[in-house]
Amino acid sequence: MSQQQTLQQRRAAAAWADVQSVANTHHKGEYGSLVRGLPAMIQKDGLGHTLAFLKAKKGNHHLDLDGHVSKWVMTEFKTGQRDLLEWLLKASSADYRRATTEAMAYLMWLKRFAEAQDWK
Repeated sequence: MSQQQTLQQRRAAAAWADVQSVANTHHKGEYGSLVRGLPAMIQKDGLGHTLAFLKAKKGNHHLDLDGHVSKWVMTEFKTGQRDLLEWLLKASSADYRRATTEAMAYLMWLKRFAEAQDWK
């Protein structure tokens, strides 16, 4: 078996690091709540609309989560860009769907790790 990590392992490692980056902040509870609800928001409203919502709210937990999802998807897509919403505005419909699928897969790891922290 290869020494290379699987995609799931990379997702998990990145999600764990992102959750740990907010563990000592005053907004960790709000971050955890937001992570739990974000997959449903994406399914209902779409990825672009959801990212625009996070940017508009401007709370630390909103901006952290926007940054975490953007960083992961942009790294996996190797675009060289940092802002997922800006990239989505110019992306093909196929890339938009792929980005949505990847964001949802990543959020499942973020959600599980945030829930494991039992933040109040």
